[in-house]
Amino acid sequence: MQFYEDISVGDVRESDGYTVSKSEIVDFGEKYDPQPFHTDEEAAKDSVFGGLVASGWQTAAICMRLNVETSEDIATQAGVGVDNLRWHLPLQPGDTLRLRTEITDKRPSDSDPSRGYLSTRHEGLNQDDELVISYEATAMIRRKTDG
Repeated sequence: MQFYEDISVGDVRESDGYTVSKSEIVDFGEKYDPQPFHTDEEAAKDSVFGGLVASGWQTAAICMRLNVETSEDIATQAGVGVDNLRWHLPLQPGDTLRLRTEITDKRPSDSDPSRGYLSTRHEGLNQDDELVISYEATAMIRRKTDG
């Protein structure tokens, strides 16, 4: 298990890829973001995207899964917030998304010596290494304790 003290500013992790299917895009869109360019392949052709695309929220959710998978060995206690969320390119059926995460800052908690905070920059890249989504996040991390 990696604790706050084991992690350094500048550390980078990269996830494996996750390929999104047309049916996943439509299912998510119908359930959570029912706009035609997420739910109807024919209607999506007349959209600004020119075809079916994943909801930005689905793209963010996939990034969350990839983040959890690549940080299972970190003593994370909770997420604190996300800032500067940007969607740069749409995620299309058959695209493979991977997540690159860099530790950008860390600080111990002022109120609880058993935890600290990590700030991170996340970039979701497609199979062509194009930036699809980016955001900054802060997480609460357990610190090493005596005993």
